[in-house]
Amino acid sequence: MDNITHAATERSPEVAFDFANSHLRLKGESYPEDVAAFYGPLLTALDRWLAGRSGSALTLDIELVYFNSSSAKALMNLFLMLDKAGAAGNSVSINWRFSEDDDIMEEFGEDFAEDLQHVRFTLCPLPAS
Repeated sequence: MDNITHAATERSPEVAFDFANSHLRLKGESYPEDVAAFYGPLLTALDRWLAGRSGSALTLDIELVYFNSSSAKALMNLFLMLDKAGAAGNSVSINWRFSEDDDIMEEFGEDFAEDLQHVRFTLCPLPAS
């Protein structure tokens, strides 16, 4: 499967889905005008890639400084897809990166983590800039 890369824009995050190395990354801000158009193809590609996988390792690094409620729903759909992959025998790690002085992003990470049972969800505070 071809990797997916998108440069960050003012309203959408950088995307680096490196399927060959089982490493996914989202970084930046996420409030695209059409969340379904932005995240839909990413979720579809990930779903195809995960289909039938078992015993694989996968890491998702997320470092968002802001996202809106529509993006939160898309992120939850992404996390649930990865949780399902974890339940199917894959080793899935999600690293939620946030500035150590950003209590809101830390709380969002905690909230997402509560809903997942089959992934390793790690809160990763970064030095404030």
